[in-house]
Amino acid sequence: MGSEWRDQVYLVELKLIMRKIVFLFLLTGLLTGCEYTSYQVLSYNVNEPVFITREEFRNSVKVTSQPQELKTYGKIGSYEAYLYISEPNEGIHIINNANPSNPQNIGFIRLMGNRDLIIRNQFLYADSYTDLVWFDLSNPSLPVLKGRVENIFPDAFPVIDNEYDYDYSLCIEGIENDQVVVGWLFTERIDEIPYGADSSESHPSLIAKSGEGLESMSRFALHDTYLYAVINNQMSIIDLSTGTPRKVEGNIYISNHVETVFSYQDKMFIGTSFGLLIYSLQEPLNPVLCSQVMHIYDCNPIAMNDTLAYVTIRVGNQCGQKSNELIVLDMSDAYQPAQIASYPMYNPKGMLVNKDVLFVCDDGLKIFNLSNPNALNSQLITHYNEIDGYDIVSSNNVVIVISDNGLHQYDCSNLSHLNLLSVIPFRPS
Repeated sequence: MGSEWRDQVYLVELKLIMRKIVFLFLLTGLLTGCEYTSYQVLSYNVNEPVFITREEFRNSVKVTSQPQELKTYGKIGSYEAYLYISEPNEGIHIINNANPSNPQNIGFIRLMGNRDLIIRNQFLYADSYTDLVWFDLSNPSLPVLKGRVENIFPDAFPVIDNEYDYDYSLCIEGIENDQVVVGWLFTERIDEIPYGADSSESHPSLIAKSGEGLESMSRFALHDTYLYAVINNQMSIIDLSTGTPRKVEGNIYISNHVETVFSYQDKMFIGTSFGLLIYSLQEPLNPVLCSQVMHIYDCNPIAMNDTLAYVTIRVGNQCGQKSNELIVLDMSDAYQPAQIASYPMYNPKGMLVNKDVLFVCDDGLKIFNLSNPNALNSQLITHYNEIDGYDIVSSNNVVIVISDNGLHQYDCSNLSHLNLLSVIPFRPS
């Protein structure tokens, strides 16, 4: 009995001790008002904006007769005997092309954030991050800066060359302090978040690279006296009729991510992530969406010949196409475009219609006679496979094929046998 009694006393005392411990723990919590929380360490990569002041940005434009080597190719414009070749984010090269057999690199326009350019009459218009700037080409070898329209592209950010997010809140903070985003600093961050918290919500200021604003560069198209500039999914209309660009009030919302813009006669073609949009420009200040071709989207080049549109699609790029084809569309009724033919291709890229001839960069350069678009396979003039080009333009009866190593100029007076005139090389740093 004695041992059993001692055991019961021991149990009672143990229970009292445990109650005191619980009471003290609760009392400590009440007195301190603290909650016990454990944390986990979260490591992630992010692009942080690099800024310069808006004043420094706008004072950085410089036209010089000291040429710079071309490192890559953006957009090409021509005026009289000169080529103007944009180098993305850097500026515009000035090439005297009076003799295509011996082109001369004679100058450079330093223009931060430039991606696109267009020439109308004697003026060159170009984007520079948030602004539109324009130059007088009265002396085409030494353009003169005439002015700028400020903040016409307020959402313009530099392109990001990796798969990581960017810090949107830092961008807005800098912009509000009169700064301009001119680049990105790849950074690894370490944060502490409570266990069980959603890590995706731990840094809500980050915006995914695939979101709006990350591929933000303007795309230009010209119709009549109006410049149509698309950035993200907003189209701005800029009146060029007075010599001084003036933005028409209000933007036009494009529902999908825009990659390409092309105008022809009274129509505009916009390549988006969900289809080819076709607009009527019969009222230039009121573009009307006529139709959409769903299976043709994103980065497909377009060429027009009268009422026929030629479009290439290809696999192996970010646009998600599932076949390599050249498609012919009847555009005589913009509200009801009709596919009239499709031709298998190897991996088509850029193309050009010059009179009744179609040039296609596909496993080299293919040249077709367009007299019978329903039988293009039998209309192949030549397949020139000595160069693997990805874009093609024409200037003063010379065809320029752009490849990874430079701009190749050809005399096409004999389409069955192209004559290489010169190469303007790219020299990547």
